[in-house]
Parts: sequence; structure tokens; C-alpha cells
Amino acid sequence: MSGTTTAAAALRRRAAGAGANRWVVLVVLCVSLLLVAVDATVLHVAVPAVTEDLRPGGMELLWIVDVYPLVCASLLILFGTLGDRIGRRRVLLLGYTLFGVASGLAALADSAQVLIVARALLGVGGAMIMPATLSILRQVFPDRRERALAIGIWSAVAAVGAAVGPLLGGFLLEHFWWGSVFLVNIPLMLVSLPVGRLLLPESKGDGKGPWDVVGALMAAAGLFGVVLGVKRLGSGESVGSLLTVLPLVVGAVLLAGFVRRQRRRTYPLVDLKMFARPAFSTSVGCIVLAMLALVGLELIAAQYLQLVLGLSPLETGLRLLPLTFAAMAAGLAGARMLRRFGPRRMVCAGFCLTAFAVVLLTALGRTDDCALMLSGFVLLGFGLETTLFGAYESMLSEAPPEQAGGAAAIGETSYQLGAGIGIALLGTVMNAAYAPGLSGVPGVPASASASAGHSLGEAYEVAAQLGGSAGAALRHAARDAFVHGLHVTLLVSAGLLLLGAVMALRLPRAMQCESSEPVELPAPRDAAESRVSV
Repeated sequence: MSGTTTAAAALRRRAAGAGANRWVVLVVLCVSLLLVAVDATVLHVAVPAVTEDLRPGGMELLWIVDVYPLVCASLLILFGTLGDRIGRRRVLLLGYTLFGVASGLAALADSAQVLIVARALLGVGGAMIMPATLSILRQVFPDRRERALAIGIWSAVAAVGAAVGPLLGGFLLEHFWWGSVFLVNIPLMLVSLPVGRLLLPESKGDGKGPWDVVGALMAAAGLFGVVLGVKRLGSGESVGSLLTVLPLVVGAVLLAGFVRRQRRRTYPLVDLKMFARPAFSTSVGCIVLAMLALVGLELIAAQYLQLVLGLSPLETGLRLLPLTFAAMAAGLAGARMLRRFGPRRMVCAGFCLTAFAVVLLTALGRTDDCALMLSGFVLLGFGLETTLFGAYESMLSEAPPEQAGGAAAIGETSYQLGAGIGIALLGTVMNAAYAPGLSGVPGVPASASASAGHSLGEAYEVAAQLGGSAGAALRHAARDAFVHGLHVTLLVSAGLLLLGAVMALRLPRAMQCESSEPVELPAPRDAAESRVSV
């Protein structure tokens, strides 16, 4: 009798995830992800307007920009595992609510302090939404072939969101005030909340043992310290600065304590045994390396386009759009490529293609070569998204269904850490290659050369102050030094990408689809009951 009941329950669970509604669920999840991705970049173009209106200090302005990704990255594991415990749909809906409220607070902020608090709350909401979207997707699509297609669409939407942010922000600033970049979130959240409540299924982990509150707080505080330290390094702060070293050391100690605590607990917050699976640990490493190469390159590419070629911010955004379109194409074609080539060849080929694109871009110089840039950005976007798609899909497929939230949080945390480390590492390489080119410029005092060696933008300011032949010589030398630094940085990135290709050889050769775990979603009647309780 009990066997019959268990079999019937399993059939109901499969039926709940097998209907056409799972594609509607995917649409709702993608809209959620789009909002979070857009909000990560939409403020960048509004910084001058915010500065003019609120008059923040230098440190306040830094926190206005950085507090959202910093808080979001710190809380991913906390809310990812909390979703496994109390319900991923419930955490997602709470995230919608908080995101909408925080958006209104940010739009109406009348001081820098209020805006910082609002951006921090947006980061909390984003941390609730991001892992929930990926973990629900893992549950709704139990068949790996369909799940691969869903992840491809999900990753394409993420690429769109990152590119749309600055363009949307620029459009809104031309017609409205800077707060409109936040207000746009509210109507979308007002639609997403009831739609998500009606359509999204609830799912949880196995619920064994108590939720490790202390471990969750240790992970959050540790990640906050590490990400803060990495961001300070990326912004050019000295490695020996106390405000840089202290967060890194404290964060590392807390994360080491978190790992030790999880290994000792009978019911850990994050099952570290997942890292013993080569496919899972390799996928996480590939995500870190891919983001490490991408974000630093995007930052340097934006500076090259604006400061060396003299393009406007809007023209710069348009030049980077081919990268986004290529990434979208790779995401949509990813499922077919994964079935045909398998995770190992797909991720390895993605890394190699990206490395080739990076080496190709070393031909860029002081003059605008649109064809070369277009070719390089298209190959870069396609190769990188191929890598990220294969890594994310392999990581999720290797994680047990009951650990979907924790696995998604680990993937997103790896993404954020890779991005932060990339800015710090490649920025350091860029500065080391750029600064020596400004020593000994004829007619330029040593103090002026030292100031110009901080950045190309500062070099232009010093050159304008000097004027005459000395200013022109400094400006010319700074451009040449920046292009040289760009080439060195591209070659270092290519080396990191080839290291990722070697790492990817540990991934499975073929996409294993024959054994699909039963999806842990409620039966239709159970789902209706669960909607009442949230």
C-alpha cells in the first residue's frame, strides 16, 4: 500500500513539472533575472546626475555604486540555502516585494545616505531573487535536455540585462530625472508578484535538520569582507592599505571557519561533498575564470573606446552591443551544442574561442578599426557565453535536487567573485604596463608624469594643465602607453582563458541524459494549497 502511494506521489510530482506551464514559469523567472541584471548596470550612466543633485562625498559616491553588487554577492548563499529550507518560491516572492519597495525608496531619495540604504536593500532583494530563479528552473525542468534549453534562454536574458542597463538608463535620463532609473522596476514588480504567486510552483529541499543560522551569517560576513577587499583592490587601492587588507583577512578567516563548520555538521548548510564531484568543482572554477577574464576586459575596453578613440558613452555602449548579441546567440544555441559536443568539448572550445578573440583584439591601436573590433567582440561574446552556459548547466546537473538553491548560490557567488577578482587583477596588470611608459617624457616634470601614471583620464587632465608642446607630448605618450597596457592585459587574459580550457578537460565527455531525477514539485492540488500559505 505504501509503495503504491509513493509511486502515485512520484507520478504527481512528474506531472506537475511536465506540463506546458513550465515554459510560462521560465518566462516569469527570466523577467525576474532581467530586472536584477538591469539594476546592476543601470545606475552607471546616472552617476553624474546623482552627483549633481545629491552632492555625495567621494566615499559616499563609491558606496552608492558598489553597495548593490557587494550586498547581493554577500547574501547569495544565505538566501539560496534559506530557499531550500522554507521554499524557493516564497523567498522569490519576498525578494520581489523588497525589490519593489527599495526601488521606490531609491527613486525618491533626497540624500546620499538614503540612496545608499536603498541600494543596499536592492542588493538584499537581488540576492533573494537570483539563486531562486536558477534553483526553481532546476526543479521545473527535470529532463536535462529541456533544462539545457531553459538555461540557455536564462543566460541569454542575463546577457541582455547587462547590456540594456546603460542604454535604458541613458534613455530615461534624457527624458526624466535620475530617479526614473529605479521607478521603472516598480510596475514590473507589481506584475511579477501576482503572476509569480499564481504560476510559480513551490519546491524545497529535504528539510532534514535545523537551518544553520550561524553558518549562514558567517558565510555572509565572510563574503562581504572578501568582496569588499577585492573591490578596493580593483579600484586602485594599495595592497598594503589597512582598509583593504583587514576586510580580506577577516573575510577569509570567516569563510575558512564556515567551511570547517559545514564539514562537522550532520546537516550542513551547504553540502561541501558536491565539490568532491569533478564536474561540479570544475564548473565552479570555469565560471570564476571566465568572469575574471570578461569583466576586466569590458572595463578596459570601455576606457579604450572613450579615452583613446574619443567615442561618447552612447557610442561606446553601441560598440559593445555585438558582444551581447553574440552572447544571446550562444545561449540560445547552447542546448543543441551541449547535446552534440558534450560539456568537456563545449566548455573547452568556448575558452579557446574566447582566447583567440582576445589575441585578435591585440591588433587594436590608436586608430579606430571597426571591422576588427566587431569581429573580436562577436567571437568574444559567443565564446564566453558558450563557456558560461556549459559550466552552469554542468554545475546544476551535478547538484542534488534538494541542494538546488545552495548550488545556484555557489554558482552566482563564483560569478560575482570572478568579476571582482578580474577587475582587481587585470586592472593591476594594466597599471603595471601603462605607468612606465610615462616616465621620461620630454618637457614633462617628474611629478606630472607620476600623476599621469595613475590613469589615462588623469593623464589627459595633467596634459591640459601643462599645455603647449609638453602637454601634447604627454597626451601622445599616455595614449601609446595605454594601448601597450591594453595589449599586455589582453595577452594575460588569453593565458587565463587557456588555463580554463585545460581545467575544462575534467568535465564529463558526454551529456548524461538517461537518468532524470523526479522533479520535486507539488501535485496540482498540493500546489494550489501551497499558494494559500505564502
